[in-house]
Amino acid sequence: MRKIRIFDTTLRDGEQSPGASMNVEEKVQVARQLANLRVDIIEAGFAISSPGDFEAIQRIGGEVEGPVVCSLARAKEEDIKRAWEALKAAPRRRIHTFHSTSDIHLQYQFKVSREEALRRSVAMVELARGLVEDVEFSPMDATRTEVPYLLEVIEAVVKAGASTVNIPDTVGYTTPSEFGELIRAIKTRIGDSAVISVHCHNDLGLAVANSLAAIANGAGQVECTVNGIGERAGNCSMEEVVMALRTRKDFFNASTDINTKEIVRTSRLVSKITGINVQPNKAIVGANAFAHESGIHQDGLLKEKTTYEIIRPEDIGLKSTQLVMGKHSGRHAFKARLKELGFSLSQEEMENAFERFKRLADQKKDIFDEDLETLVSESKARAPEYYSLIDLSMTSGVNQKPTAMVKMKVGDRIFDRMEHGDGPVDATYKAIVAIVEAKSTLRRFEVKSITGGTDALGEVTVTLEEDGVVVRGNGADTDIIVAAAKAYIDALNKLAVRKR
Repeated sequence: MRKIRIFDTTLRDGEQSPGASMNVEEKVQVARQLANLRVDIIEAGFAISSPGDFEAIQRIGGEVEGPVVCSLARAKEEDIKRAWEALKAAPRRRIHTFHSTSDIHLQYQFKVSREEALRRSVAMVELARGLVEDVEFSPMDATRTEVPYLLEVIEAVVKAGASTVNIPDTVGYTTPSEFGELIRAIKTRIGDSAVISVHCHNDLGLAVANSLAAIANGAGQVECTVNGIGERAGNCSMEEVVMALRTRKDFFNASTDINTKEIVRTSRLVSKITGINVQPNKAIVGANAFAHESGIHQDGLLKEKTTYEIIRPEDIGLKSTQLVMGKHSGRHAFKARLKELGFSLSQEEMENAFERFKRLADQKKDIFDEDLETLVSESKARAPEYYSLIDLSMTSGVNQKPTAMVKMKVGDRIFDRMEHGDGPVDATYKAIVAIVEAKSTLRRFEVKSITGGTDALGEVTVTLEEDGVVVRGNGADTDIIVAAAKAYIDALNKLAVRKR
């Protein structure tokens, strides 16, 4: 099985994401975690670009053990020498130099001929090779460079001393089949005289696919970033390419030395330091990557995890799969979650709780464990329903007296009533009292939020007293007025049971 080197450029290309720049201490912190992750090469920065980058490269080279430490350098003498100054204390060091080769770059940006670009590239590789043993060269915008000229440049820099040649898809232009053919042509030309690396950008959403196509055709190194951050649409995502190789080693016949159990920890650290949040549906490290809401999926996972998961969450540093409770969840997952929370319900209580859960799931997006605990408590503690709420509507405003319209079932009959009040709860309770002709006294009214957010489940508890009998009623709903009505009616039902 071929070993694929992971060249992590989070601290260089990843930092080029707008707003993602890091200070020296933050770079060192990320570099230490990259060492824990066991990446092969850390591109620690661009030494000549700023004093901060120079210091970060020095610090990482002197303090972080394990990976090769690399500095980027343009194909200019001052860049090469500055990179060497930053790297010279590092026990394992690499200079990565580059020059554009596409006609569009040479004509409009550099204003030099192909011959001059080739001469500069060879001269700077030779200079770098005189300073360090490990030199990498990148023909920038390689995928828009004419192939015969690209092959000529690559062969020349390898002869000049480059031990790694990196093929950048600088503007994310290529496609997997096209890029695979290009890498195969390079491999045929230079054989094993240098490691072929790839650096793919994600402008068309193909960075990982292109990198994998390159591996399948002979590439031995992938340049990537944690969470796929980087210039414009970002880079090849480290965690995606690593887990693709691990999961489909039967197809690629290739592997990395990455300690995959550090993936989630690394992802979260980079996200925290850069301030760039990971999208929920991001492969491998997104919040939803191992979250299942579909009842069919949840049922399959509870029976056998491989039915719907090709990666074990434990393998990337997560504790377990997350069964998300929502409106698509089925009874199997609902029962399993309640069991995890320590509840043991009868069949009738389970059906009651599940029915309430489904109604709640239609009202709010996120169902938390606290919501489930409240539903179960309601289901287990609720008295037989002589009184039940059918409908409730409210009107209220700054210059409008609160009005409640309540429809209830009392025994086998349906009643409705409209009442005004000092507030929405007062109007609602007056309507309920009028319908049931209650003689009880409201002794206590408590309200609290079960969870956070504007769609939080609110819980109301009321205490009623009648003829010396005191009862407590509970109600929960995303609408606090409805929760108040449910709590009051629950208490009335308990009073009715006590009377009987």
